[in-house]
Amino acid sequence: MFCHLFSNNWLSLDREAVKKANRMLGMIKRNFVDRSKETIISLYKSLLRPNLEYCCQICSPYYKKDIKLIEGVQRRATKLVTGMKELNYNDRLNQLGLQRLEGRRMRSDLIETFKIVNRKYDVNPELFFQLDEGDRRGHDHKLFKKRFRPNVRKYAFSNRVIDNWNLLSANCVNCSTIDTFKKHLSSELESEAVKFKVSQL
Repeated sequence: MFCHLFSNNWLSLDREAVKKANRMLGMIKRNFVDRSKETIISLYKSLLRPNLEYCCQICSPYYKKDIKLIEGVQRRATKLVTGMKELNYNDRLNQLGLQRLEGRRMRSDLIETFKIVNRKYDVNPELFFQLDEGDRRGHDHKLFKKRFRPNVRKYAFSNRVIDNWNLLSANCVNCSTIDTFKKHLSSELESEAVKFKVSQL
């Protein structure tokens, strides 16, 4: 019962964020004549995207319909840029230097995991993660993934991030600073050699 109510709260927060972002997008369409890349992307990054990514570790969607709902705001925003409307979504993202929000949420999850595991926060990592003591290939900071039946536990931050964290290279997870980790992470996420998990259901 509790998991069901908590899951519904997640969904309502996601949908409220989308409503707010869509209202802001409508305001931009009505009030800004300048539809250049510089103007629209600047407005999008400062006014819309923060609403869609607020507390994404807690309120990250896991159903495809909700993922598409949030991604749809960025789809519509990129069409506002002069000369972009006729391009497909992936081409618009490449031209505008953006990435899918789904991928940004995954990157944010991994950065938070690095901070927790390396005690960059004043919290005990064991409250979130358990080291995998099995003899597995890869780096020495692999995390143990528990099995849960309720989706609200299965796709909670401390569980959903584990598969992708375990796929990172030793050079990446052994970085000494957050900035260095971010650079290695960006490189690995852009590489096609490793297939990170993004879509859930």
